Amino acid sequence: MRPDEINPELYEAQLTQKQQALQELMADLAMPTLEVFASEPEHYRMRAEFRIWHEGDDLYYAMFDSANPRQPIRTDQFLPASTLINELMPALLAAIKEVDVLRHKLFQVDFLTTTTGEALISLLYHKPIDEQWRQAANTLNDAFPACHFIGRSRKKKMILTRDFVMETLTVNGRKYHYQQVENSFTQPNAGINEKMLSWALDVTSDCAGDLLEMYCGNGNFSIPLARHFDRVIGTEIAKVSVQSAQLNIAMNGVDNVSVVKMASEDVSAALNGETELPKTLKQAGMDTLAPSVVLVDPPRAGLDQATVELVRKVDRILYISCNPETLKDNLMALSDTHHVARFAMFDQFPYTHHVETGVLLTRR
Repeated sequence: MRPDEINPELYEAQLTQKQQALQELMADLAMPTLEVFASEPEHYRMRAEFRIWHEGDDLYYAMFDSANPRQPIRTDQFLPASTLINELMPALLAAIKEVDVLRHKLFQVDFLTTTTGEALISLLYHKPIDEQWRQAANTLNDAFPACHFIGRSRKKKMILTRDFVMETLTVNGRKYHYQQVENSFTQPNAGINEKMLSWALDVTSDCAGDLLEMYCGNGNFSIPLARHFDRVIGTEIAKVSVQSAQLNIAMNGVDNVSVVKMASEDVSAALNGETELPKTLKQAGMDTLAPSVVLVDPPRAGLDQATVELVRKVDRILYISCNPETLKDNLMALSDTHHVARFAMFDQFPYTHHVETGVLLTRR
């Protein structure tokens, strides 16, 4: 995404193009009416990463075009990024320029912000960072009291205050609180995330029984959906995300959700009877779980065959996808047992070809 290619006046046109492309991709499947959820046309990204380009005594934020990856594009402001990121960009760079140990061999700055005004800023270096760097970086804490700073160099991470922010999302009038940790997955578009959660609540409003969620991350979906189910068991492979999910469950006062650290393929193998049910799943109550719904939010590769066979056994499947092509493959594989009852498009990434989709499948 080149900064000079972003024009909010063209947002509706690009959204229509995405909608048409998605419908064409799914044209040979029996799909219901597509529900389209638009993004804000600007300041929608809560996180952003920028290279730092040095030219003599000057340095500036830069992005790169894949067609010309060696030519930096100066990026003093970035319209997709949150208002807070845009406010911080010039002020932070001005402060760094004045301190040699902070500017020397700085090659990247990552921002993670929240709707409630917090910011986590990671400074990445092509040099070792040490106590001298920490002392200098402490001046940034004084200058930016609402921010948390992290320094990174090869095999070293220095946390000045903390390495996470606390986000609050409002969904159907309720507030949900989430810890979001540096370098762990979080939904980048907070407004669209709230719409996805609202849609997920809507399509499960008449559900009951148990929910099995695979790829549950930090509990983003698990926590709001918990009120529709007797029990929720989530599985996630990333240790940091599991820890955040457990914290978020407690922080939101939810008592019917459990999260287990386990890869999706191992979960599928155990629940398909190919391997013995691990102790961690038994402790979470998986041996007595009878899910009425399975929620999957897989990576771009989609569901592996074992997971397809697992979800096939459940009456309802809620599938959130970041790759419509692998979603289509999975839908075709499930078409003999399930049909698509709801179909939604969420414009998570405006001005790019990427699109997030959601489907609810019910047993034929």
